[in-house]
Amino acid sequence: MNTKISTSLKLICLLVLLKCKSLDPVSYEPPTKPEKLGVYAENSHLQSAKILAEGKVNGLESLDLDENGFLYGGDKDGNIIKVSPSGVVEKITNTGGRPLGIQFDSQKNLIIADAYKGLLSLSPDGKLTVLVSEFKGVPFKFTDDLDISKEGKIYFSDASIYEQREYLFDLLEARPHGRVFVYDPKTKTTELLLENLYFANGIALSKNEDYLLVNETYRYRISRYWLKGNKKGTREVFIDNLPGFPDNITTNTKGEFYVALFTVRNDRMDKMHPSPFLKSMTSKLPKFLWPKPEPYGYVLKLNENGVPVASWQDPGGNKLKEITSAIEKNGFIYMGSLYNDRIGILDLNSTSK
Repeated sequence: MNTKISTSLKLICLLVLLKCKSLDPVSYEPPTKPEKLGVYAENSHLQSAKILAEGKVNGLESLDLDENGFLYGGDKDGNIIKVSPSGVVEKITNTGGRPLGIQFDSQKNLIIADAYKGLLSLSPDGKLTVLVSEFKGVPFKFTDDLDISKEGKIYFSDASIYEQREYLFDLLEARPHGRVFVYDPKTKTTELLLENLYFANGIALSKNEDYLLVNETYRYRISRYWLKGNKKGTREVFIDNLPGFPDNITTNTKGEFYVALFTVRNDRMDKMHPSPFLKSMTSKLPKFLWPKPEPYGYVLKLNENGVPVASWQDPGGNKLKEITSAIEKNGFIYMGSLYNDRIGILDLNSTSK
C-alpha cells in the first residue's frame, strides 16, 4: 500500500510540474536588509489605530475620501465600496475585474486602476467608463495604481506581464516587466513614460508635480522620474533597500510621502534570489510551499528628499497587516489592505511620531 501511495504522489508531482507555468528567472543579489534602527526601529504604534468596517469589507487595496468624509475602495470581488465614518458599507457598482488604485479627480469622478479592465472612471451619477485599456493595440496586463495631476492628467502603472492573480511569478522571475503611463483625458491619448521596472506598483506625484515616484516592489526601492526641470525625462533611485515590500505611495499637503509596506523582507526569498534554478523549481510547486509573507503592519513616511522620517508598525499584524495603501488627511492616516477585512484609521496625535 505504501509503495502504491508513493508512486501516486510521484505521479501527481510530475503532472503538477508538467502543467506549471514556464518561467525564466534570473539571478538577483538583494542588498543586506537594513537594521531595525532609528526610523526602522520596531514599534507598535499601529496597535492604537481605530478599526472601521471590520468583517464588512474584503480587500480594499486602495482608499480615497470624498468631501463628506466617506471612504471609497475596491474589493476582491470587483465591487466599488463606500464606507461611512460610522462604518456603514454600501456597494456602489462592480467593475467586473479587480479594482486596485483609486482616486477622485477634480470633477468628482472616481478614477480606478483595475488590474484586468484598465483605467476606468466612475461618474458621480454612477456611470462606469473605460478610459484606456491598452497601449498600441496591446492590452494592459496589470493596471495597478494612479495619481492625478492638477491639470487632470492621470499617471498610472502597469505592474507586470503577469496578471494580478499571478503576481508572485514576477517576484520569482526577477525581471523588469513594469511600466508607467500617463493618460490625458482632454486628448484621450496615452504616453509611455517608463519601462523596465521591477513590478511597478504605487504612483505618487510630488507636491510641485515636478517629479513622479513609482514603487518597484520587488527591488525594495522607489524610483523618481523627473517631469520638469533640467532632469526632465530622466530616472533615478529615490530611496533604496527598504525594510519591506513597498506597495502604494501617496503624498500629503506638505509634500511628504506615505509608503505602505505590504510586509517586511523575507529572508528565505532573499536567499533564493541568487539561484534561478531554485526559483524555477519553486514556481512549479503548490503555492503553500512558496515563501510566506510575515504578518506585519508597516507604514513609512519619507520627506521630499527620500529620507525616512517616521514609521508606524504592528509586529505580528495582530490589528493591521498586509497594508497596501496609506493616505494622510486632516491628521489621520487611513489604511487599506489587499486581503484584510478592515480599514485602519490612525490619529497622528495619538503617537509620538
